Amino acid sequence: MSDLYWLTDEQMAKLTPFFPKSHGKPRVDDRRALSGIIFINRNGLRWRDAPAAYGPHKTLYSR
Repeated sequence: MSDLYWLTDEQMAKLTPFFPKSHGKPRVDDRRALSGIIFINRNGLRWRDAPAAYGPHKTLYSR
């Protein structure tokens, strides 16, 4: 699947103030997780059908 959706730098800059701070355990890459969630919603897929480029489907679902 070559047409994966990725948030741009400008979009991430607008969203970054709304992310929680990391306390102890490092956070998963926010750009990857949000891009995956948007991709799933736009294409009407099930969580478990998320492309591997976005990470584990359980991480996308729990976000």
